[in-house]
Amino acid sequence: MTLFYHFDETQPLAGRLAMGIEYDGSRFCGFQRLKHAASVQQAIEDALAKVAGAPVRIHASGRTDSGVHATRQVIHFDPPVQRTEKAWIFGANTNLPRDVAVRWVKPVSDDFHSRLGALGRRYRYIFLNQISRPVLERANVTWCRDPLDADAMHRAAQALVGEHDFSSFRAAGCQSKTPWRQMHFVEVKRYGPLVVIDIQGNAFLHHMIRNIAGALASVGRGVQDEGHIERLLALKNRRKGDVTAPACGLHFVDSIYDERFELPKEPLGPNLLAFTGEWTGERVLPDSPRVAARRRLTFSKQASSHQTSPTQQEASS
Repeated sequence: MTLFYHFDETQPLAGRLAMGIEYDGSRFCGFQRLKHAASVQQAIEDALAKVAGAPVRIHASGRTDSGVHATRQVIHFDPPVQRTEKAWIFGANTNLPRDVAVRWVKPVSDDFHSRLGALGRRYRYIFLNQISRPVLERANVTWCRDPLDADAMHRAAQALVGEHDFSSFRAAGCQSKTPWRQMHFVEVKRYGPLVVIDIQGNAFLHHMIRNIAGALASVGRGVQDEGHIERLLALKNRRKGDVTAPACGLHFVDSIYDERFELPKEPLGPNLLAFTGEWTGERVLPDSPRVAARRRLTFSKQASSHQTSPTQQEASS
């Protein structure tokens, strides 16, 4: 995918569709639809329903917390009607609020599932590390006026790589059945006044990255030594953990899927970091049982979908 291309407005798209979504989470109470507050899911479903002229239910690659942003949230849905690529994108964006946008849409096979098929998810947490408070970036970064040692933060963060019990970094109200997660990589780098935590894993617990960011900031400020993260992991106790960093600095930047789905490739966000030049899908996934199992799951679903009886084939046609 290039930065500029023409949306097709002649060929209606049939079957299941995947979409790339970007949003500023500042005024939303997270991605998931809620009865009592504004959510990104509701905004997208309402916009797609207006394009389709019928209700549309979406499924997302991950749920973000209140105030968290996304530059590549991947969703899928089974549309009740056929529309062209241009109609879905332009129509949805016309009906979406200014803080949510559809970036692309693509037909996918019926075994594609944005959440269950994701091989990895990637986030970036951004600190603006300067004496004066941010103005233009205030909704997209976390301000830290104390000097941060990014190299020390990076060294401390390597304790997180691999498969661990992340109980010390999960929120008290986390609903996950297990605290075990696998981190593919964690990098901390400084770009001028920006200190960026770049983290990718198979999945994340509630508030996990914000709790990691808070603990790494303590290392960067010199309040804790570089063994701080390793000790917290060993404790497996959130009550003995560090502070939770604000939501405004967190960005969901990528969901990784098997290459056979051929989802569009685009620059990793947010645009504050566009100068790094990295595009989605460039990192090699670890050769791990978790990744292999997820790949086998998607392939088995594809195989079973093709092994239908003549009666089933007639019913689906």
